Amino acid sequence: MRILIAEDDLTARTILTGILKKWGYDVVEVKDGKAAWDVLQQADSPRLVILDWMMPKMDGPEVIRRTRAAIQEPPPYIILLTSKDEKGDVLSGFESGANDYVRKPFDNEELFARVKVGERTVELQARLYETQQTLAHLATHDPLTGILNRRAILDQLARELTRARRGGLSAGNGLCVGFFDIDHFKQINDQYGHQTGDEVLIGISRIIAGQLRAYDSFGRMGGDEFLVVAPGPEEEICVHLFERLVASVAGYKLIKDGVQVSVTASMGVSIAGPESSADQLLDGADAAMYRSKRDGGNRVVYQK
Repeated sequence: MRILIAEDDLTARTILTGILKKWGYDVVEVKDGKAAWDVLQQADSPRLVILDWMMPKMDGPEVIRRTRAAIQEPPPYIILLTSKDEKGDVLSGFESGANDYVRKPFDNEELFARVKVGERTVELQARLYETQQTLAHLATHDPLTGILNRRAILDQLARELTRARRGGLSAGNGLCVGFFDIDHFKQINDQYGHQTGDEVLIGISRIIAGQLRAYDSFGRMGGDEFLVVAPGPEEEICVHLFERLVASVAGYKLIKDGVQVSVTASMGVSIAGPESSADQLLDGADAAMYRSKRDGGNRVVYQK
């Protein structure tokens, strides 16, 4: 584990660094509060920190206050190293956001115990944060395809519609919604089995995701129905993007038991107007998609 040490006294810093290295820690050492703050702003900054209270440029409590205000996830565990021993000083250190403190001159055994507590806390926080991230991903993503689930893609549609309205819907600031499903998907399930159907859903999801721009959103509405939310100039979206998506689906080939499974999609597209609601956009795209299916599928139909 990496530990950041901020101590302006060269002798004290050298002794502390040597002790921590002897205990097997990787040490990053700086000599003032400003340098410590610079390190803590880095994405890969150490998660365990030992700060001297009195330092030039920025004292330990100020470094802690700035670090806590930055709301890092997971937050670093900070031990304040100080010669102050008045109760009020100790309370002031904790109020700044310190997790623990060690009085100078420190006892090696006490320091070791407190560092170990910090290490265990950091490891626990890391596991909890990873669990939270996993749960957040599961709550917003479809478990089969890995793309956004129904609720998440509808939330994204609402956000994009709000953003587009704020910027003023126009030819240069548009929003289009593409709703599509896979043609004759039931026949694929009936003929090849549901596992093959799942493989098709996964494969199509990967193909579509690979064709989208960084600012487009893509989610599974349920079954074999998908939604694409695409901001940007209307002509670029309607003429190029959705036609390309349907063509990419038609180019997808799955070989199952020596037989090629061909897949196509029917796409309906609606374009946001000044008064459009999310429900209206969805209804329009859905109606256009069914016209696409009635016309034979494997095509894009735009809302009238």
